[in-house]
Amino acid sequence: MKLASLKEGGRDGTLIVVSRDLAHAVRANGIAATLQAALDDWSNIAPRLNALYAELNDGKAADAFAVDFNKFAAPLPRAFEFVDGSAYLPHVERVRRARGAEVPESFYTDPLMYQAVSAGFIGPRDPVVVVSEDYGIDLEAEVVVVTDDVPMAVTPVQAAGHIQLIGLINDVSLRGLIPAELLKGFGFLQSKPRSALSPVLVTPDELGDSWQGEKLHLPMRTWINGKWFGAAECGVDMQFSFAELVAHAAKTRPLTAGTIVGSGTIANEDTGTGASCLAEQRVVETLRDGKPSTPFLKFGDSLRIEITDHDGASIFGAIEQSITPLVK
Repeated sequence: MKLASLKEGGRDGTLIVVSRDLAHAVRANGIAATLQAALDDWSNIAPRLNALYAELNDGKAADAFAVDFNKFAAPLPRAFEFVDGSAYLPHVERVRRARGAEVPESFYTDPLMYQAVSAGFIGPRDPVVVVSEDYGIDLEAEVVVVTDDVPMAVTPVQAAGHIQLIGLINDVSLRGLIPAELLKGFGFLQSKPRSALSPVLVTPDELGDSWQGEKLHLPMRTWINGKWFGAAECGVDMQFSFAELVAHAAKTRPLTAGTIVGSGTIANEDTGTGASCLAEQRVVETLRDGKPSTPFLKFGDSLRIEITDHDGASIFGAIEQSITPLVK
């Protein structure tokens, strides 16, 4: 099943069901007004949405309409919680190595995670608005999962059953602001603005054998200004599965339905697959050449983030954004 939200009906959008080929959609009238409402009563609502999804794919859904991603909000325009991990240790290792720091042994057994911005997500075709290029504007292509209600202290095995939807995110980072914030020892704030979700979120069954061990086993494809940037394999070098990340987040508190859990930037030990963020590429260049040669994003730049299936069909739809200055 594929779900999305239109930019209508208020701040939380209007829930729609999208066809498998991403060509048509239908409003979930009478089932659930918003995706958050569906997640709040998932065990009862999901079967009804799935029945509508089957009708849509069979060409039998009344009032179906052609998809226009420009009219899509983020599937969850706002969420109660977004916690972002850093499950790809090649990324962590390179970044720390570049600044002469060692990776603590605990990083290999205990996930890195922080509380991210969830009060609002950018739509998949909305611009990334930034005050200044001097902030060091970066994309971060990640996979996310969305949970139903997760009890406190669940095991990873139990947590796996609470993963209901999967999608992509451009977790925007302002690299120029990060060092000063981390020196305060209190985490990210100004350096992590709002992020963009993929046009649709999908249920695990849509991914077939590409979803195994609570990991997505497909390449994360990224382009900058129409030029290929990377195709890092999501299922390779992921130190912690999504089940482990969800269990980590729920260790001392329950998670509310609609919680988003991120994988962190997709990165492989083999740098030949390219990168999923500019900071990663700049670190590789620094380690290789002594200095970075790839610039951070500038106003007017564009980016594209997408995952396709083995037949080349887009699964989640693409995140396509431009970098735009704030106009006061």
